[in-house]
Amino acid sequence: MTFGQKLKKLRNDNNLTQEQLAEMIFVTRTAISKWETDNGYPSIDSLKAISNLFSISIDELISDADIENKKILDEKNARSMYFIAIAFLGLTVLFTLLAYFLKISYFNVISMGGLIGYLVFALLSKPKYKRLQARKIVIPYVISRVVVFAVVLGVIIYTIVIL
Repeated sequence: MTFGQKLKKLRNDNNLTQEQLAEMIFVTRTAISKWETDNGYPSIDSLKAISNLFSISIDELISDADIENKKILDEKNARSMYFIAIAFLGLTVLFTLLAYFLKISYFNVISMGGLIGYLVFALLSKPKYKRLQARKIVIPYVISRVVVFAVVLGVIIYTIVIL
């Protein structure tokens, strides 16, 4: 039985609506709905509140399958962030080249925006649980992103100086 199924059963057994449960543990009704459909998982504070409300241990609420599902959701979100980062990098390179060859300096502004977008989404492209596990190897990860940033920024600056 998944966390969502357990939560729904506990809620129904206590004759609570999603709205009532949400008010009791200080979250939104949509959060309860998301948890019950296994499309998300509560924070540790919410888990504690649910545990106290229903007089059940946190261990009974979550299982190994729930932890695996959380990892799968994190990886799915990270993959989406990765593709968005690649799209931003592609746009950055495209507009930088257009600015260089067409001598239109306005394209450099778009390139800079794309570069910032790339950095943001690239840093989010690693699943949260892997970011926490890999604190020792975060430096090479960040350095690789900074190197790409520096190279593209250099091309943008070079293009600005020429125009």
